[in-house]
Amino acid sequence: MVKVVVYYNKDSDTLDIWFGNPEDEVICEEAGEGIILKKDKDGKVIGIEKLYVSKSVGFSENYAF
Repeated sequence: MVKVVVYYNKDSDTLDIWFGNPEDEVICEEAGEGIILKKDKDGKVIGIEKLYVSKSVGFSENYAF
């Protein structure tokens, strides 16, 4: 079973989803508006970053996690 780790950074309003080791990240590639693919040295996707999360899902800064 693959371990999935999810981080939300309120300061940068980003959501990172890791299904690989974050320390193996070598390449970041924009896949679409506000979506970043994080890849290892072999080009395998090990994580995804979503930018502008609060705007995308429509919650305010007062939303509590």
